[in-house]
Formats: sequence, C-alpha cells, structure tokens
Amino acid sequence: MTQSANFSFELLASDAGTSARRSRLTTPRGTIELPTFMPVGTLGTVKGLTVEQVASTGAEIVLGNTYHLALRPGEETVAQLGGLHKMMGWDRPILTDSGGFQVFSLAQMTKVTEEGAIFKSHIDGSRLELTPERSIAIQEALGSDIAMVFDHVVALPNEYQVIREACERSIRWARRCQEAATLETQIQFAIVQGGLDEDMRVWCAEELAKLEFPGYAIGGLSVGEPPAEMYRILEATCPVLPSDRPRYLMGVGKPIDLLEGIRRGVDMFDCVM
Repeated sequence: MTQSANFSFELLASDAGTSARRSRLTTPRGTIELPTFMPVGTLGTVKGLTVEQVASTGAEIVLGNTYHLALRPGEETVAQLGGLHKMMGWDRPILTDSGGFQVFSLAQMTKVTEEGAIFKSHIDGSRLELTPERSIAIQEALGSDIAMVFDHVVALPNEYQVIREACERSIRWARRCQEAATLETQIQFAIVQGGLDEDMRVWCAEELAKLEFPGYAIGGLSVGEPPAEMYRILEATCPVLPSDRPRYLMGVGKPIDLLEGIRRGVDMFDCVM
C-alpha cells in the first residue's frame, strides 16, 4: 500500500497471464475501485445527465477541465460557490485535467514558451495564460481531489525534435507543478509524454518516477494514431511506471481500448465520447 497524506493506493490482485490488476484508490471523499472509467464533466456537468444519473451508473469519480472552467464561470466564482463539488452537487472524488490537452487541441490559438502557454479564448478571443503554477492554483481553487500536472501535448505524427522538446518541457513543468502545490487534500498525477517513440516514453517515465508523484498518467495518445501503435506504447511504458501507484491513460474510452489498456496495466480512463 502507498500512502500520501490523506490518500492511499492498494494493489488487491494481479492477473497471472497479463498485466491487468485490481486495486483501490482511497481519497478523503471516497474510495475508487480500479480499473475505472471517469465520465467527463468538462464544465462541471456530464452532458445530458444529472449527478444522480451519473452516480447511478456506478461512477465513483468524474473529471473536470481547468482551461474551460477558468474561462467560465472562472475559478474564483467556483471557489465562491464552495468549490467544484458543491457547484456540481457531487460529493465523490473529482479529477481535473490541467489544460495541457488544450495546448494540442487549440494549437491554432495557442503560443507555447518555456514559461507556459498563452491561449486565445475560443469563446470571445480573450487572453488566458496558463503556466504550471497557474494551472495548479486554478485546480486548487476548484478543489479537485486529483490535479493533473500541466504538460506540453503535441500532434502526432511529428518531427523527433518537436516531440523531444515537448517531452523535456513536460518534465520540467511537472517539477514546477510539484513545487507549486499547497494543499494536503489534493494529490497530483504526472503525465508521461514522448509521442510514439518507445525509448522517449521509457525515459520520460523513468524521469517522472524519480519525482515520486502519487500517480502517473500516459498522455498524448489517442490523437489519431492506429490503435496498435497506442498499445505498443502502453506495453513499453506501463512496466516502467511504479507498480504501487495508479496509472491513468488519458482520453481513451472505446470499450476495446479499455480492455487492451487494462491488460497492459492501466487503472484509469476518461473520454468525452
């Protein structure tokens, strides 16, 4: 069992023929049985469903998005309403994405520097600057249970040097996110990048493992590459990540991909679908 302040992770069972495993992540707001799929409530609501309906599906954790919530209604408004849980009417755990994926999805309206990313709002064209420190500050104001580090996601396929620079920057940003944390009621997950390069993925995972985050995610996949390529990267990456921490494959939700991810050692998934 691994413990971090008010959180703990317990490995309960492993499959002898694959890397699949059953585990449990305990948070101050409840226990999450893993593997699990997290419904996405980008703006604080899962589209088309009430929180009661979401809970009735068996969901034990949902996901919100830092970039979108910072734009509207704004993290200060959410904090004034008592935090994201109270605003949503959801008393179970919440994970918030850092805004890193929007660096990729809104690339046409984004400028990336070593300091962070400057977005042009997709709503009204206003400027939003996200740095690792700002992303964590927003997520702390939202009051999520799990905060993702701010990372640099690039499109695939891409030039080796572009992927390498984004990967190295993501590691530096992860350190800055770690240093910016102030809450004992929130843990951070680091995010492994490296495109479709196995060696780069392994190196990134090893470097992030040295920082001893409470959990680890695999990002930058499911962005158009063939499923076989994603599975190949999972096979190379998962064994390098600490076995006593949860592993989260970001943005993946097709049933077959969930099964293939689980058999390779992934514990958590999300997708807008």
